[in-house]
Amino acid sequence: MAAEIQTIAINTGGGDAPGLNAVIRAVVLAAHNRGWNVVGIRDGYDGILHASEYPDGGIIPLTRASVRGITHLGGTILGTTNHGNPLAFPVTQPDGTIVEIDRSDEIIAALRKAGVGALVAVGGDGSLSIANRLAEKGLRVVGVPKTIDNDLDKTVITFGFDTAVTFATECIDRLHSTAESHRRVMVVEVMGRYAGWIALNSGIAGTADAILIPEIPYDINKVAEKVIWRERSGRKFSIIVVAEGARPKDGDYSVIGREIGRAERLGGAGARVADKLERLTGKETRTVVLGHLQRGGTPTTSDRLLALRFGAAAVRALAEGQSGIMVALDPPDIRYVPLNEVAGRMRCVPTDSDTVLAARDLGISFGD
Repeated sequence: MAAEIQTIAINTGGGDAPGLNAVIRAVVLAAHNRGWNVVGIRDGYDGILHASEYPDGGIIPLTRASVRGITHLGGTILGTTNHGNPLAFPVTQPDGTIVEIDRSDEIIAALRKAGVGALVAVGGDGSLSIANRLAEKGLRVVGVPKTIDNDLDKTVITFGFDTAVTFATECIDRLHSTAESHRRVMVVEVMGRYAGWIALNSGIAGTADAILIPEIPYDINKVAEKVIWRERSGRKFSIIVVAEGARPKDGDYSVIGREIGRAERLGGAGARVADKLERLTGKETRTVVLGHLQRGGTPTTSDRLLALRFGAAAVRALAEGQSGIMVALDPPDIRYVPLNEVAGRMRCVPTDSDTVLAARDLGISFGD
């Protein structure tokens, strides 16, 4: 089966993450070393679905020269998008109404016309759900798990996560001095969607006083009690780390927007916590939203190495005749898991995990 492959394609979908370029480089080099050609699809699947809008046609050749010197670069040389899911692509009708159609057959037809025998799809849960559908329709596909949120099932970690946590921890470290100088409460909002991995890990490493994550709905009064206790103990400042998906007990997520063809946009969780804490404690409170700063910049050594291992393993899987699988980290090895066991599933923080228990032992409040 592997002998049938002459050309493979690679695309990067969803939010960008440090390490994407390392994956691209690994795929290209591993494929060329097997005598295969490689092409890249622009901006997720937009290079196919909107091919006429690209001067280069939306599908470009990737050579050794194309990927030289990109391992340490953030972002993705192919571009990415989290708009326009091809399985539910929004189309405006003549009467102004919007309907969603499945354009996956167009993607498969375009790839076959380009002589592509297999696809390496790099992305998070949304992108891998699309990859799973393409595999079910007969396209040879191997998925590579990518997300700074670390919320993909069946892999111990995703690349991009370590860089995001490292940056968030550095930011929390910097806030300690200004918070103590002004005797303020500093609320730091971090990404993570509906999983608290970034908040939990950066909060513990950055010695936060409270960490609010989606998996443990919080009582703001409990958080205020922590701040007041510190005040009375002579600690006149507090650091509160808030995941963007954190929500109060009997409350909902903080959503700032909903658009057709993409997931709802979370935001404002930190501001909501800060406003209530200031009123409950009487202490001056400031909010810092790290936002997309967590996505950019140079990947850490850990993320580079993992991304390179994933990319090489994806090509190796295709050479072994695999399809419909995702490469996953199962330390110390990379193993293969079926895409249908990953698609549509989210890995959240177990509330009884050792990391959560360690945080509680250190006196960190979760607001519960």
